[in-house]
Amino acid sequence: MLTTQLPLLTQSPYQAYVYSYPHKTAYRPFPDRSLNEIWSAEKRDALFLYIHIPFCEMRCGFCNLFTTVNHSDEFVNRYVTAVQRQAKCVKAALGDAQFARFALGGGTPTQLPIAALETILNVAEDEMGASLKEIPVSVEVSPETATTEKLQLLRDRGADRISIGVQSFIDSEVLATQRRQTSAQVQAALTRIRETGFPTLNLDLIYGLPGQTVDTWLHSIRTALQFHPEEIYFYPLYVRPLTGLGLSDRQWDDIRLACYRAGRDLLRSEGYTQVSMRMFRRHQSPHSSSPVYCCQADGMIGLGCGARSYTRSLHYSNDYAVNAKEIRSIIEQYITSDDTVFDRANYGFDLNREEQQRRFILLSLLSEEGLDGLAYRDRFSSHPFTDFPALQELIDWNLAHQEADLLALTDLGVERSDAIGPWLFSEDVRRSMQAYELK
Repeated sequence: MLTTQLPLLTQSPYQAYVYSYPHKTAYRPFPDRSLNEIWSAEKRDALFLYIHIPFCEMRCGFCNLFTTVNHSDEFVNRYVTAVQRQAKCVKAALGDAQFARFALGGGTPTQLPIAALETILNVAEDEMGASLKEIPVSVEVSPETATTEKLQLLRDRGADRISIGVQSFIDSEVLATQRRQTSAQVQAALTRIRETGFPTLNLDLIYGLPGQTVDTWLHSIRTALQFHPEEIYFYPLYVRPLTGLGLSDRQWDDIRLACYRAGRDLLRSEGYTQVSMRMFRRHQSPHSSSPVYCCQADGMIGLGCGARSYTRSLHYSNDYAVNAKEIRSIIEQYITSDDTVFDRANYGFDLNREEQQRRFILLSLLSEEGLDGLAYRDRFSSHPFTDFPALQELIDWNLAHQEADLLALTDLGVERSDAIGPWLFSEDVRRSMQAYELK
């Protein structure tokens, strides 16, 4: 059950970035299980396919993603071959499965040479059977790797959403994060993306950067708006252990809340709808009826070394690391794995009924859709307030409001999503995360 943790909701809103539940640091080894056994009782008619490319041209100072910058063409090609082998094994275990969405992420997928990028798209279509021109397809790119040739390949193969990490249009702010790109390079890449004709352009911006002010933050947003993006994501800076910024001894000024509020108000005035604490979508977008990109939906198949897969009751993946040497070791192990490894899982998290309920509540409540009590009852044959009576505290603290069977966050609640999310974690998940030895 949820317990009252009033101090958590009265201190900094920035406790932890919650994009999935449970976090990967709660994963642990478990006895080998075949994918056929794992998926045999699951619905497989509308799965989400995700392929992870763990390569980047640089390691940003704030990044704790599973990615490496030290790679040769030979190493990349070996990785792509391993993804091909894994795909064949996974598809054989899944049997008659259909895919409703596809995302290619990382890392930076467009860091791949164009031939390797095309091979990965072939894996999704030919090996896994995803009809890329008939389903939503999202691809992450970076300014340096978003070349005309690669963008055209992605568009020709069906990609309809491009997501690009801009972070800031102020060169000094970007440089302070140990990222090498200039505003001119970013704007040139955005121009190429627009000229290639992708229906949905998403820009990621970060607030709370070293040297950033509210005024420079608003300058970056206004510059982004010149490209009329259908989506904009605002990410607060988190300085995490073992990252470049996390290893520095700098004292961080916390202006994140002021930046968030100013940016939110600006986007609302420009006709954007707030989907979550991070995501804003343009009202007038002709593609606004397409589903919101969601990488943590139940029924997800992940390929590649850093990918996760989800069923309703089991999340599984490879091991996780942040340290460059450890990441390289895990990737090498993945590349050299025998095919028999790819149709089995032995590392992840089993979600019992309570954990499934918490996940349902967390992912619903932290988005604009809110927590639908009727949908919760359809799935769990109970009521969320009966199972978790402390949810009432969100209403009492003006962090949420209730209309009929819908519980939705207020503006105050939305801006404190990164405190509410961890508040919803179970004690078991907290203990596992705290006991995890980051490497």
